[in-house]
Amino acid sequence: MSPRRILHADLDQFLAAAEILRRPELAGRPVVVGGAPDSRSVVATASYEARAHGVRSGMPMARARARLAGADAVFLAADKPYYQQVSDDVMVRLRALGVPVEVIGWDEAFLSTDDDPRVLAGRVQATVAATGLSCAVGIGDSTLRAKTATGYAKPGGVFELTAANWFATLGDEPPVALPGIGRATSRALAELGITTVTQLAEARPGLVAQRLGPQRGPYYVSLGRGVGRTELDTAPWLPRSRSREETFPADIEDRAELHTRLRELASRVADDVVAEGRDCVRVGIRVRTRSFRTTTRSRALVPPGRDGGAIAAVAAELLDELAPDRPVRLLGVRAELTVPATG
Repeated sequence: MSPRRILHADLDQFLAAAEILRRPELAGRPVVVGGAPDSRSVVATASYEARAHGVRSGMPMARARARLAGADAVFLAADKPYYQQVSDDVMVRLRALGVPVEVIGWDEAFLSTDDDPRVLAGRVQATVAATGLSCAVGIGDSTLRAKTATGYAKPGGVFELTAANWFATLGDEPPVALPGIGRATSRALAELGITTVTQLAEARPGLVAQRLGPQRGPYYVSLGRGVGRTELDTAPWLPRSRSREETFPADIEDRAELHTRLRELASRVADDVVAEGRDCVRVGIRVRTRSFRTTTRSRALVPPGRDGGAIAAVAAELLDELAPDRPVRLLGVRAELTVPATG
């Protein structure tokens, strides 16, 4: 029997591809999903044609518009119910392949096999292609290695990362090349003299813990070593949180107005929590200022519940603690949800 392999299927340019699926005339044109070109929103997804002009997810829409000037680009607002419908169709088909499947979002899923993983990868890609979409597939001996491999497989290819080629492939790369490590963490690691994946893997967990915390420090070292799960959770996918956010037409400086907008967002989040039929266990807020500095903070909701007033009260406390010193461009509220008991 072959060793177990984990596959990570990642749908290519998913939101843009879904839009092209229902509007085939957009194929070949730069497509940007996230809002109107004159809006103050940010890019959610850009098609590969748009990315060729330097447009990236998270980029302010105004900057994306400037980079696509004269490029016959299309700017679209996000349509979440439609994307969920397209995603559901793909995931139902993947589950029909008869192997363990763990859905981890609209456009991502893990699969596992004890047989030839490249044969399964081909079946996965053919299954996705039948919907009119395409996907990249990463193969690994852990979920982390499989997900990392997908970055080398995009767009539409297959790549394998295991213990045998992990350091040969990634050893000289910066830690930010690993899923789960962002720029801020990478800078903190650099302050410790850790600037490559190999150095991170060889670091003493206690040393990293001194800089990044007793839980996160050892976790980041494990990422450097490629450690990940080898068993999948095949239960139906449920969102771990519900969130609402708003980019304001004009930056808001008045604290009272910010609190009014925060309560409105919290009320909408509470409605979403009630619709989920699960309790909120933790409340988070997201604040982006005029300078585009984005800060998040969260706190447990005690006791857990679904009351909009309680969620808004915690969000208000967090906003007061953050006390943004610049006009606010974007405000968001998030509710982390209870996980239903299994078995």
